Amino acid sequence: MFTIGCHLSASKGYLAMAKQAVELGGNTFQFFTRNPRGGTAKPIDEQDVAAFRAYAAEHGIRTILAHAPYTLNACAADARVMDFCLMTMKDDLERMEATPGQLYNFHPGSHVQQGIPTGIEKIAGTLNQILWPEMTTTVLLETMAGKGSEVGSRFEELREIIDRTELSDKLGVCLDTCHVHDGGYDIVNDLDGVLTRFDNVIGLSRLRAVHINDSKTPFNSHKDRHEKIGLGSIGTQAFARIINHPALRDLPFYLETPNELDGYAAEIALLKELRT
Repeated sequence: MFTIGCHLSASKGYLAMAKQAVELGGNTFQFFTRNPRGGTAKPIDEQDVAAFRAYAAEHGIRTILAHAPYTLNACAADARVMDFCLMTMKDDLERMEATPGQLYNFHPGSHVQQGIPTGIEKIAGTLNQILWPEMTTTVLLETMAGKGSEVGSRFEELREIIDRTELSDKLGVCLDTCHVHDGGYDIVNDLDGVLTRFDNVIGLSRLRAVHINDSKTPFNSHKDRHEKIGLGSIGTQAFARIINHPALRDLPFYLETPNELDGYAAEIALLKELRT
C-alpha cells in the first residue's frame, strides 16, 4: 500500500485531520504537537481520539506522524532553552500515548558554537531523560541539511546519537529528501548509493518515514528551502524513483512543500500517478 499524506493543522483535532487527509486523497498525515514556535498544547480530547481511531481503522490510516515544535533545541548552550526542550518533548511523548504506536519526529538541534561532539552528547542526554521502557511511540531523528550549526546532516552523527541513547530501540530516522539533497547526499543521481550508505551507517531498519520535498536550492547547498514536487533541483523523475525504491516504497511519505490544501491534493495525485 502506498502511504502518502501531508502536513495538516491540528487545531480542530485528530478526527478533523483524518477526514481532511482522506479528502485530499491521502491515507496519513503529519501535524505539529503544538504551535510550531512553541507554547502550550491543547488538552487531549478523549472523545475526539476515540472517533479518530474508529475513522482511521475504517479508512486505512495506520501511521501518523507528530512533529515537535521548531523552537526545540536538544543541544542548546542556554540552560533555559534546554529545560524548555526537555519539558516540551516529555509532555509531547506522554500525550502521544493517547494514540499508541505512532511516530514523533524532531530536528536534533543546533550546537551553537559548542561543536558537533558536544551537540551529539547533549541530544542523547535529552533522549535519555525523556524515553521510558513502556512507551509505544517511536521517536524519529530527522536528517538535516547542515545549515548553520545543525547536528544531523551526516548519517554518522545520527548513528552516534542512537548509540549514546540507552533506550535506542525507541529511536528511528525520518529521511527528508530536501535536507539530504541539500546536505550533499545525491539522491537524484545515486539513490542506491545513498541508501547503501544509510544502511551501512545506521541500518535501513531504523528508517521509518520520509519527508518528501523538492528543494529550491542546488545540491549540497546546505540551505533547507523546500519546494513543490517537480519544481526544484530534485525533480519529478527522481521522486518517481524514490517512492518506488524497494527500500522506501513501504514507508509512509509526508509532504512538507510550500502549498495550500489544493496544492497538496495535486501533489498527492501526482505521486500516486508516479507509483508503479
